Amino acid sequence: MSHELRCYRCGASLAALTLPLSRHDACPQCAASLHSCRMCRHYDPRVPKQCREDDAEEVMDKEVANFCEWFVPSPDAFDPGRSREAARARSELEALFGAASTAEPEEDDLLKKAEDLFR
Repeated sequence: MSHELRCYRCGASLAALTLPLSRHDACPQCAASLHSCRMCRHYDPRVPKQCREDDAEEVMDKEVANFCEWFVPSPDAFDPGRSREAARARSELEALFGAASTAEPEEDDLLKKAEDLFR
């Protein structure tokens, strides 16, 4: 089924998924839960409970899959400005603290550190 939905977190196209979205559907790119408040057309961070549907039960974590009966996926859930803001914040943190190393420590280094503990 073709539709214009994009993941609220990464912006990846969700055209390959069929509607209605299942509670178990996740973004094929970033694995974000799609049957969540952040993906719903009723989601609005400026209103009480962050939901424009008055009869909906409050959901505490807006990014986790839920059982809300009022869920309707929104084609406007992805906000490119939010992604740019997150990338800017990440680069500022890296500039301040340095880039985090993703390299695994060598086994010899780990063994040496363990042996140094007992000297």
